Amino acid sequence: MKGIIWLTATVLAIAGGVYYARQKSPETFAARGAAPNSAALSGAPTTFVAAIRDIHFAVTAAGDIGPLDAVSVRPEIGGLIAKLTLDIGDKVKKGDVLFELDDKDLQTEKVSRKTEIAGARLAVETQRLQLEKVKLNFDRVKDLFASKLIAQEAFDNARIDHDLTKNSLDIALNRLETAQTALQLVEDRLLKTVIRAPFDCTILTRPVSVGQAVSGASGFNSGTEVFSVANLADMVITAHINQAEVTRLKVGQTVTVEVEAVPGLKLAGRVDRIAPQATFKSGVKGFSTRILLKNAEGAVRPGMTANLSIPLISSSNVLAIPLGAVFNEKNERFVWIRKDGGSFERRTVQLGVGDFDFVAVTQGLREGEVVSLIAPAGDVGAVQKAAENSGAAAKTR
Repeated sequence: MKGIIWLTATVLAIAGGVYYARQKSPETFAARGAAPNSAALSGAPTTFVAAIRDIHFAVTAAGDIGPLDAVSVRPEIGGLIAKLTLDIGDKVKKGDVLFELDDKDLQTEKVSRKTEIAGARLAVETQRLQLEKVKLNFDRVKDLFASKLIAQEAFDNARIDHDLTKNSLDIALNRLETAQTALQLVEDRLLKTVIRAPFDCTILTRPVSVGQAVSGASGFNSGTEVFSVANLADMVITAHINQAEVTRLKVGQTVTVEVEAVPGLKLAGRVDRIAPQATFKSGVKGFSTRILLKNAEGAVRPGMTANLSIPLISSSNVLAIPLGAVFNEKNERFVWIRKDGGSFERRTVQLGVGDFDFVAVTQGLREGEVVSLIAPAGDVGAVQKAAENSGAAAKTR
């Protein structure tokens, strides 16, 4: 991790040095031999006093806001919509009724199934009583046959009568079970005529009306969408993070969220998930990253664009100078220190963390020393080398 931070600071320092040198002293790049104080002619600062400050470096990205939980509500069975009182924007609690289907036919079938069950139960009881009577007779005949008091034919007739009566009871029991199963299926279908909210949600769309026939979802049919609902209290932001930055992210990191449509609004998010595989978006290779935004209902809406700031590096009370004060030549980073009398001397420095404006100096500089933001006339080559190195570093990054 230290290696990554050091590399980031180095790249930023080099790029910033070139930027500041170009902005503060365009003449330096125009030709060799330009005057050391040519930038001063434009009124731009040419020096900076090294001071203690805090440095924070963050990744910035943009993403689309969407609901964490969104569902297309479709009935499991087909029918006519009998009750539909909700409309777009209405809020409902988990378990509240969203809509109801016409259940008249199912109620009629339910009554029929109950009647069928009552008849099946009567048949079972009748056959059970008949079996008890036949069994008593068969047991008596069996004893008489064992004592050789009746003929074989009488015994066989009694046994056949007993077996037939037992089979009749089994058939009646099967019919009762079938009727009970059919009733259970009807009752299950009746439950599916009332569709309830799967969680606390807001109605997003309602493409149907009362009285409209809808189809049920099945393996061959996705069914008719009656509502689309979403939990707008918890939102997610999907952002595309550059591959050069994603290795520094981790799940759980805090994210500052600003919404383009609501000026001045700042929310706190959290990195919830980072895709394991890179994808291309607008020609840039990166990783889809999901940011969780809780308790955002009323502040933002699905479809809005969010600007993200994900802090990666933070260091407090460090000695810092502008990136434009750092120069590079043959991989040596140095600054120009002003001496008594106004002349400048070159001094090698060691750099720490940096952001887009400042970089920490860990060795080679003291608080209060004055550094130049432009290269002396005799060292234009070092600035040009810094530009070359910055370009190479940017391509590598």
